[in-house]
Amino acid sequence: MSASADTATETINKQSLEAQAADLLRRQILRGELRAGERLLEAPIADRFALSRGTIRAALRRLIEEGLVCHVPYTGYQVIDFSDHDLWELYTLRAALESLGTRLAALRIDDDGIRQLRAAFTQLLAAAESEDHAAADRLDRELHKLIIGLSGHERLRQHYVRVENQFRVYIALSNREVDAREICESHRELVASICAGDAERAERLARANIVPPEQLLARDS
Repeated sequence: MSASADTATETINKQSLEAQAADLLRRQILRGELRAGERLLEAPIADRFALSRGTIRAALRRLIEEGLVCHVPYTGYQVIDFSDHDLWELYTLRAALESLGTRLAALRIDDDGIRQLRAAFTQLLAAAESEDHAAADRLDRELHKLIIGLSGHERLRQHYVRVENQFRVYIALSNREVDAREICESHRELVASICAGDAERAERLARANIVPPEQLLARDS
């Protein structure tokens, strides 16, 4: 194998380890295992994952780009702790993107899109009926992402993906202490409206389905 091939292999392996470490940390943040504001020390994490501190540092930088981790001077890395203003920004941004995406999806929905959407809702319904809250959370996110994809608006999809993980935190906060069946039922009319091509109703329901930040804050008070 040539020297250039060796270098390429090392780069791929390194990137793979960084991605895996970032994925593990991301899941722990989204599940609440790493709490908002919690310090993330490179050495203990590196020891726990049996990886180098450099790999962990690179993984943390990835999560900074996703808005899940921040770097505080003289303190180091820590899990993002959303302020009241952060929650307002996420709420208004999500409402803008998802209401537009939902309206467009309803306007252009075809038979294949209807099948995809109904299948996604059926999976969410099954998770709710089995009271699998973790699966309901995941399928809730996937349903919204599918709707954005069905809009046919590629730039909208790209912008959504950039803040997707922050939206995932917001959705997890919204669904906390909410019965999985309630999560499912709140989407039934939304899905039906998109499948029926009722763009105005679908857009209105998309906004109504997003828990406003003041309700999230009231739950913590």
